[in-house]
Amino acid sequence: MDDRQRRTGYYLLTLAAIMAAYSVLYYYGMIYFEAERISFLHAVQVVVETFTTTGFGSDSPWRSDVMNLLVIVMDLTGVFIIFLALPVLLFPLFEDRLSRTAPTSVEGLSDHVIIAGYSPRGVALVDELTARDRDHVFVEPDRELADELDAETDRTVIHGDPETAAALRSAGIAEARTLVADVDDEVNASVVLAARSIADCHTVTLVEEPERETYHRYAGADDVFSPRQLIGESLAKKVTAGVTPELDGAIEIAEDFDIVELPVQSGSEIVGRTVADAGIRERTGANIVGAWFRGEFASPPPPDARIDEQTILVVAGRERQLERLKELTLSERRRRDGGPVIVAGFDEVGTTVVDRIDGSVETVVLDRRDIPGVDVVGDVTDEETLREAGIDEASTVIIAVSDDTTTVFATLVVRELNPDVEIIARADATESVRKLYQAGADYVLALATVSGRMLASTILDEEVISFDQQIEIVRVDCGALVGRTLAEADVRARTGITVLAVERDEEVITDLGPDFRIQHGDDLVVAGTDADMNRFAAFVGE
Repeated sequence: MDDRQRRTGYYLLTLAAIMAAYSVLYYYGMIYFEAERISFLHAVQVVVETFTTTGFGSDSPWRSDVMNLLVIVMDLTGVFIIFLALPVLLFPLFEDRLSRTAPTSVEGLSDHVIIAGYSPRGVALVDELTARDRDHVFVEPDRELADELDAETDRTVIHGDPETAAALRSAGIAEARTLVADVDDEVNASVVLAARSIADCHTVTLVEEPERETYHRYAGADDVFSPRQLIGESLAKKVTAGVTPELDGAIEIAEDFDIVELPVQSGSEIVGRTVADAGIRERTGANIVGAWFRGEFASPPPPDARIDEQTILVVAGRERQLERLKELTLSERRRRDGGPVIVAGFDEVGTTVVDRIDGSVETVVLDRRDIPGVDVVGDVTDEETLREAGIDEASTVIIAVSDDTTTVFATLVVRELNPDVEIIARADATESVRKLYQAGADYVLALATVSGRMLASTILDEEVISFDQQIEIVRVDCGALVGRTLAEADVRARTGITVLAVERDEEVITDLGPDFRIQHGDDLVVAGTDADMNRFAAFVGE
């Protein structure tokens, strides 16, 4: 029994004693002062009516002053005890009993995924699992968070310490497909050790510091991922791609057939034109798979959609076709001026960016901390600090700080100080991506999205060709599409997915017309957003 329950018990006993005392006083008062004999039960009834202000029955009015004074005192006592003390003591007890609490175990699951710790990365993974009808369970050590998630989301959550064998057993680790440890670097290793002591389950961990991967391997982790390192490498590729006409970051689908994202730079030839007026297909031969317009993906893009400096084209074609298109997306002024690249934030992501650029362009590192490698010490949201870093002459600003709110604010400030600069931003949470585009970012890569794709690919044995593009490119089995033509399947209209190529008998077919018929054993190379990919997975599974 906790303190509140104990206090409530004392309160109820005290209330019963006071009511009993008043019942005795009222019983004898009616005899001696009103000359009326009543039963003791009737006296109790009058006291209850008085305390609850529901009436006094047939006894009122009273002739004697003593009885009237007694009733007045009972009135005041009842108001204090019932209407002041009761809500403070008793109602919270009822609320505790009625409020929903997260369970401490789960039953009936098999071949499921256990996720130790709740994070945006885990949410992205669960979205992938849900689309493929895979069960999951979060093991969350924070009681309050576990209760909140259990009450407000449709995700399966239990409360428990994932470092303990008991909690992992309660999550059904003996029947699980994979355990994902996503708390922190030290705890993740401990979770793996606990799992290894009770079950032979596939284990995956995530590390913030790549050098700790070795220790996770020592603990028994089967796979170890460092999403921040991958994000840093991807952001660096966007910088080098923006200053050279060569394709960088293109995904090879087949020999001499690639898909690539091409951000449209301010001042480029096609800025301000509609998709139809730009004549991309006619001028280059490349096919537009889709396009991002200020954070909104359209596949295919409407012919009247206007291309601006925040548009990202997703295109497929042969290398020479894509190189011609890239020429149309680059800014002559930016290539000619060749200003420095400002890297804001020098944690794992920022250091990876600088390492991967490796002197190919001039960099200026900005960070709050005065540590080796930092050129300007200060706040990325401070105008004077940005001017000191050379914002007026910069060609690109990479915002790699770990706080999304700071990233959004920094994007607003940078865009105000230099309307023409290219802004490439890192986001930790997927819900921050659209805000960053609205704030003025040219390219945003979400840590949670990259992590979710990495984990889903490993757990589900799917071949994800690229983790770090704005769209997902996956090689999948044709499933229920066997025997249909592309026109009959109408995949793009139904799911938003674009079929880029078909692998058949070790041959990659990229020339796909509406009459192309899918055969048993074909693998499809498809592209689309995460949401489109989830719809496609459900569609081919019918």
